[in-house]
Amino acid sequence: MCPLPAKFNQLFTKMIPQKTILPLLIIFILIIAGFKVTAQETSVSSEAADSLNNKIENVKSDLELLKRLKITGYIQAQWQLADTAGAVTPYSGGVFPIATDNRFSIRRGRVKLTYENELSTYVLQIDATEKGVSLKDAYVAVKDPWAQFVTLTAGVFNRPFGYEISYSSSSRETPERARIFQNLFPGERDLGAMLTLQQKKGSRFDWIKLDAGLFTGNGINSEFDSKKDFIGHLSFAKANKSETVKFGGGVSYYNGSVFQGTKYVYSPGEALDVTQPGLVDSTASNKNGFANRHYFGVDAQLSFQSPVGFTSFRAEYITGQQPSAKATNASVSGSTLLNYDTYIRQVSGGYVYFIQNIGQTKHQFVLKYDWLDPNTKVKDKEIVAKSAAGKNTALGTADIKFNTLGIGWNYRFNSQVKLTAYYEIVKNETTSLSPVGLNRTLDTSKDLKDNVFTLRVQYKF
Repeated sequence: MCPLPAKFNQLFTKMIPQKTILPLLIIFILIIAGFKVTAQETSVSSEAADSLNNKIENVKSDLELLKRLKITGYIQAQWQLADTAGAVTPYSGGVFPIATDNRFSIRRGRVKLTYENELSTYVLQIDATEKGVSLKDAYVAVKDPWAQFVTLTAGVFNRPFGYEISYSSSSRETPERARIFQNLFPGERDLGAMLTLQQKKGSRFDWIKLDAGLFTGNGINSEFDSKKDFIGHLSFAKANKSETVKFGGGVSYYNGSVFQGTKYVYSPGEALDVTQPGLVDSTASNKNGFANRHYFGVDAQLSFQSPVGFTSFRAEYITGQQPSAKATNASVSGSTLLNYDTYIRQVSGGYVYFIQNIGQTKHQFVLKYDWLDPNTKVKDKEIVAKSAAGKNTALGTADIKFNTLGIGWNYRFNSQVKLTAYYEIVKNETTSLSPVGLNRTLDTSKDLKDNVFTLRVQYKF
């Protein structure tokens, strides 16, 4: 045996007694095993950490998506009382049933989804009431990625005409829009595409805005013909530095057409007999042709802070040419006139608002006057069914002017709940027409009993 190992063995035996070798060996084995277990645990912990990090990133991504999605809406539950049962009040939430002078209803039940990216927006809004579910908005809006000055909007959305159309029903101080807007733009929306030109907020001219687009002209209905209607609105909105005074205004223009279902085109006016030249155009080519539809409008707004509270004035005026049917002066879709003669009337109308917040309280007083003259060429007793010579005329109930004075009170219970009490006093021209309608109750030889009181509660989220 080599002497070195023997000496080493003797030295090792002296340093570590024989009886302690086994315990030391066990400790050594346990230490080695511990290192192995620790390494395995470290590997497992690393995998768990990676899995947790992935889950956190997924949660962050989901939260980012949720931040881009906004869900809003409101519901308006109301009770209404009319002067008489079956009151013909289509502009106060609809005609009353023939057997009742009061009713409960859900005037609007809106749910709106808005998904926003940096340069694009998607919007879908539905309206659910006791009458059913209907589409209100479905559109996409995309901004240019360079100056963010141009926005393209396409789908179903508010027509860019005037101020009141785009003013939300949840914010409006009165139950309904003015009669002129309900008449010319029923439903407020249309199907089409629009360009908006406006500088980014904070830019020198961000207070000026131009909306211009092409629309079907049929409201929220399928395309009927190859014609498109142009609508444009140039507006501005300014305020002082403290925002105690705000003012704005705009001009609007509409140029479109309405399909003519027959060859007979009437222009009700001073010439009463339909047999007189110029009152009726029966040219054969009129059938399947188009009647021109155009409006011009101006609007203005002013608000200011005073010791009695925040005061607001708003006004709007519209005039133009309105093609429709004999029995109605409201705008119609192209297909509606397929089997009806066309009646072209000169129309005008508008509204004036006075809104007064009562100091710093939750109360608000509202005074509103609006009017609609569907045929500016005739008035009062000139509206007759037969001329003095006994000839039929092109005039009827659709040519009657209406004025409405509304007095209201709003109470904002909190940021979600608003209570409204509003009374409409409606006056019509007194005509020479005979009573018409069910049981001949529509007697316009005198003022109709069609005043309406509305009591409404609104919840907005």
